[in-house]
Amino acid sequence: MADATSPVISVQGSTLVMSGALDARSSTRVREALYAHLSDHQHVVVDLDGVESVDLTTLRVLAAASRGADREGRHLTLRGCGPAVRRMLHLTHLIRVVDVDRTPSLTASA
Repeated sequence: MADATSPVISVQGSTLVMSGALDARSSTRVREALYAHLSDHQHVVVDLDGVESVDLTTLRVLAAASRGADREGRHLTLRGCGPAVRRMLHLTHLIRVVDVDRTPSLTASA
């Protein structure tokens, strides 16, 4: 049974909307969703507006997917990065690896 912080991953066109806690326990689900979506779309946006917390494992998954997408001529953009996500991106220096869009997320207007 999932708890209140279990991640939810939904699809809105070429955008993956993630919410909840993204940690080592959810990294496999995040990885599978990313690569499946990247195989179907040239440019994928990952909306993280609803993410409460993120750990290094999940950030590495996002960074690896971003690098892999670039190698294949595709693109991955992170949108709606809250303070916790931005802090971790800066602390881990992965902010240099991923494209972060600073425009409001899809869920912010919903």
